[in-house]
Amino acid sequence: MPRRGATLIGFVAIVTWAFLALLSTLAGAIPPFQLAAMTFLVGGLTGAASWLLRPGAIRSLRQPWPVWALGTAGLCIYHCLYFFAIQAAPPVEVSLIAYLWPLLIVLFAALLPGERLGAHHLAGAVMGLAGAVLIITEGGRVGLAGGIRPGHGLALAAAFVWAGYSVLSRRFGHVPTDVVAAYCLITAAATFLLHLAFETTAWPQTATQWTAVALLGLLPLGLAFYAWDHGIKHGDIMVLGAVSYAAPPLSVLILLLAGQGVFHWSMALACLLITAGAIIAAKDLVFRRRTPRDDARTAA
Repeated sequence: MPRRGATLIGFVAIVTWAFLALLSTLAGAIPPFQLAAMTFLVGGLTGAASWLLRPGAIRSLRQPWPVWALGTAGLCIYHCLYFFAIQAAPPVEVSLIAYLWPLLIVLFAALLPGERLGAHHLAGAVMGLAGAVLIITEGGRVGLAGGIRPGHGLALAAAFVWAGYSVLSRRFGHVPTDVVAAYCLITAAATFLLHLAFETTAWPQTATQWTAVALLGLLPLGLAFYAWDHGIKHGDIMVLGAVSYAAPPLSVLILLLAGQGVFHWSMALACLLITAGAIIAAKDLVFRRRTPRDDARTAA
């Protein structure tokens, strides 16, 4: 698939992740490891179902240990940190702090072979970061009204973990996306064992909570992983990193519509900054015509 098409597939993940904070909140007070185990099981089984339609896909599971270590550690550690954070600090604040990872991806990706950090990539990422900060600080005031909590630190750690996983995955561009389903299933098993060791089981109590768990597994922790894996391996990772800042305003808007926050004028300005930054960072994707050199690069 052309580089542009792979990048567009990566955008699917960005859209679905905008629902992560809301669905995590609606799932209720389910212990973090248990919630991770439940949702990753759904996401993993969804991907594994496609193996039945393509018998040859199962052979893609023959991968060296670094591939398995990166995939399972990246998914498991990031989402455990995120789920702990979302229950230890206000959801809007956690969502936006965790979304430092797009800027980190843009910066880290410059270290990859064949990639170059352009001024428009950096400008777009910085504008996106400015928009996210504007939302957090509510137009200049410190928006962390309840003070710094452990959840904020966990959200920051999660940002570094996801950026590292995303950029390092580019080093394994030859590994088929089918393997992601196995990452999810292994993560489900690992978090289930952690749940048994450290938590008390608490099942969802309402139909809304059960629905939220199912949708978490199908979308942000299911479809999004497969789309993101394909996008970061075969698309423009710097564009994906910068455009990922479209998710914070979407996430905040969704939380506000669901009654999980209070609107402030700074949010509208932040959305404009983030949108403009995404367009600037993605200008190569949007405005540049494809050349034979691009085809050769994609084939390589």
